[in-house]
Amino acid sequence: MLQLTNMRFRSTLIAVLGIALLGSISIAQARDHREEDHDDDDVVLAFATVGDSRQDPIALDPSQVAQGGLTGQDKIWLQNTKSWSRIMRSIQAQKAKLLFFNGDMVMGYGNGTALNDYKTTNVNGTWKPTSLPSGLTTDTTDFYAQYAFWRGMVANLMEAGTYVVPVPGNHETQCKSCGKKATADNENIWRDNMSDLILDTNRFAGILGAAPDYYDPKNHPQIGDLLTSAEANKAYSTDQSELSYSFDFKGSHFAIINTDATGVDGRAPAVWLAADMAAAKDRGARHFFIFGHKPAYTYKFTDPATGKPITKLSGLDATSVANQKEFWDIVEQYQATYFSGHMHTFNMQQPRLNDSTNPGTAWQVLVGSGGSPFESAVATNNPNDRKYAWANVRVYENGKVRIDAWGFDENYGPTTLLQSITLDQ
Repeated sequence: MLQLTNMRFRSTLIAVLGIALLGSISIAQARDHREEDHDDDDVVLAFATVGDSRQDPIALDPSQVAQGGLTGQDKIWLQNTKSWSRIMRSIQAQKAKLLFFNGDMVMGYGNGTALNDYKTTNVNGTWKPTSLPSGLTTDTTDFYAQYAFWRGMVANLMEAGTYVVPVPGNHETQCKSCGKKATADNENIWRDNMSDLILDTNRFAGILGAAPDYYDPKNHPQIGDLLTSAEANKAYSTDQSELSYSFDFKGSHFAIINTDATGVDGRAPAVWLAADMAAAKDRGARHFFIFGHKPAYTYKFTDPATGKPITKLSGLDATSVANQKEFWDIVEQYQATYFSGHMHTFNMQQPRLNDSTNPGTAWQVLVGSGGSPFESAVATNNPNDRKYAWANVRVYENGKVRIDAWGFDENYGPTTLLQSITLDQ
């Protein structure tokens, strides 16, 4: 398990423009910076994580506004193709062996139907790509088309040495016309489009040089299981296979969680995760990483002109304080790091660092910044709130874990290092 020093962490914020401005440095400078810090350390594993590349045909982000609207292909497939493809090229150049994508890879939000009638892209001969999208609610054919485009974009990563690990988001599991609620049909459509990645141990071994140290496809929340021990009326009603799952690799444990399951939207599988983490510790896991779509703690920012909050609760804290607390207690217990998306921004925080009642030092890393319209419609007092950003994580032989957050602005300027932290053994 990750053990921190007396300060429980060593945070290395970027020093060119100063901490107050959350400045950035170039890739070349950052590379020298890393080598100085870890010149004698051997990297055991490098992985990257980001989420939210889907495009919105109505609420455009600044880069799309500047170019006069969505491109022809992005109108059809609802991706921010330019930013997402650049992020993938950067992740590939940084030699990440795994990419955890934290949900909302498609616009989705549709009212999916039973899979038996939709095994091809030609539904009764009526599917026409030029008619897509159908709007903010998509039919089953739109779902498959959007998944197919995203899978095509990430295919080269797999062939070039980066295994893609998918995390479900609310746009994958929820139906907007049903009241923004997850449905069993949408969960089935997720599996139909992502199950080959969860987890292809042979392909995993071919890319990373070895199979996972541990992976059990039956290890997931079961129908009837509680999400939170304190909420007896909140239990799973649908199959959660390939929606929440986990595996071990090279001394680290990786847990993927579905934060929007049918009937229990906006909650984490805290009861399952507690058992999963305990079992991983018993197997000898040294580091713990969790990936979900919705953050446990909403990142709150204010309008610098008025000083008023411009963020509403949208994480686990918007649904159930009991679930949020039990989930984060587990994160703190194992000194895990939680990576999330959903909010279209970048932020790294230790939510309980100054909490007198529930103190803690674990990190939440929010990287819902893969191309979806920025969370804030106005500029905030943090220049990194409006960056297309991702995290690159390196696990070292000596037990250190370094998290570097990289990004670029809507004008597609240079890629810079936004923030960096090192977690000590």
